Amino acid sequence: MKLLLHPAYFPNIANFAAIVQNDICWEVMDNYQKQTYRNRCYICTDLGLHMLNIPIKHIGNKKGKQKYGNVQIDNDYHWQRQHWRTLETAYRTSPFFEFYEDDIAPLYHNTFHSLMDFNLKTIETICQCMQINMPLHRTATYEVDVTDKIDGRFLIDSKTKPQFEQPVYVQVFEDRNDFVPNLSILDLLFNEGTNALTYLKGLNLNLQNA
Repeated sequence: MKLLLHPAYFPNIANFAAIVQNDICWEVMDNYQKQTYRNRCYICTDLGLHMLNIPIKHIGNKKGKQKYGNVQIDNDYHWQRQHWRTLETAYRTSPFFEFYEDDIAPLYHNTFHSLMDFNLKTIETICQCMQINMPLHRTATYEVDVTDKIDGRFLIDSKTKPQFEQPVYVQVFEDRNDFVPNLSILDLLFNEGTNALTYLKGLNLNLQNA
């Protein structure tokens, strides 16, 4: 049975473990919602938890709603330059930053307009780095209650903390901060490199009973 997920901006470890462990169908017919991982991800800097936020253009109907697939990135802000500089500062000294730098950097040096397209591109890039296939299946309609798939759409909510045990791995600033769990997949990739895929496969998310 397929697992239904929202495309997120460099998804967190819970989301990417779900991608690695399941046959994925992307939810692409929903409405955009604020305070989700659709336009934000979290990394760890020398000061601790840090949010990278993609600015979007708010053009909805009278009720303020717009389809996720129609959301446009507000490129009047120099967010790409800011995000990339922050990633460089946070992870330049990590074991695998230079190994994956040439794969990740083009996402911040080329212009993207659709938030969903950009998010899917970040996921595709990580899949390529891990040498796994990018899930391609997408929804054709929106269903509130899903009967033919496992509903993992709750994982997009930045306020929801999935209950799973995450083994500690070495993070760049562990001498200054306690271990920060469930960060963006970038944190795991830059710190664990080729071991990241094995790490993700070993996580028990228990999505069937979520």
